[in-house]
Amino acid sequence: MQFAAPAEQYDRFMGRYTPTLAVELVDAVGVSPGGRVCDVGCGPGGLTRELVARVGAANVAAIDPAPQFVAACRERNPGADIQEGVAEQLPWASGEFDAALSCLVLGFMSDPDLGVREMARVTRPGGAVAACMWDIATGGMAMLRLFWTAARVVDPEVVGESAMAGTAEGDIAERFRRAGLADVVGGALTARADYTDFDDFWEPFTFGVGPTGQYLQSLPPGQQASVRDACRDALPSGAFSLDARAWYARATVPEPR
Repeated sequence: MQFAAPAEQYDRFMGRYTPTLAVELVDAVGVSPGGRVCDVGCGPGGLTRELVARVGAANVAAIDPAPQFVAACRERNPGADIQEGVAEQLPWASGEFDAALSCLVLGFMSDPDLGVREMARVTRPGGAVAACMWDIATGGMAMLRLFWTAARVVDPEVVGESAMAGTAEGDIAERFRRAGLADVVGGALTARADYTDFDDFWEPFTFGVGPTGQYLQSLPPGQQASVRDACRDALPSGAFSLDARAWYARATVPEPR
């Protein structure tokens, strides 16, 4: 899936969770100064920014299929190697990086298993591969849980995002094992976002970003209003914060035999 929304709209929708989630993912991988790292599915550059802070722009490469996200990532991370392309066909040489990371992208790849294999290919033997996706299966991502619960008020059969790769506990780790990666470790990461009020929460859904936004736009105005009202009923008045859980896995590229 390629995102069509401007980078600024993504920032207001999902990007507000990236600062805390990126730190958790990079810490879990153990990225340290001097390493060369790759951000697969970089979007506007939230994870890329954290990697640049850790290892320097010259040691960071990133890729995304959405041209407006690539442009934003380049502007926000000058000196990094930011390219337009897909995870399933990475443009870098085999073994070029010490680590390859993917944040909230695996479920949007056209072939997640191939994307994992490509991440492993461009990582040197002994290097790390890691990915995370929101916990949709058990509702650990509060913002998305609230939306899809409200959506079922007008459409009880709506599936939501629960079938996406990586959104169930252990799914990413299993994909890593199928790809032949070693020392696979899985777990949960936590993130948090602050909202000034309900409108700050709701308006980004109307931008059409991702599965929730596209689903909302597919509804007639009356049903959109019903979803909005159900979300409002579930949230406090005034400012509030929402927590989010993501499943992740980390693994090592095995040494050649």
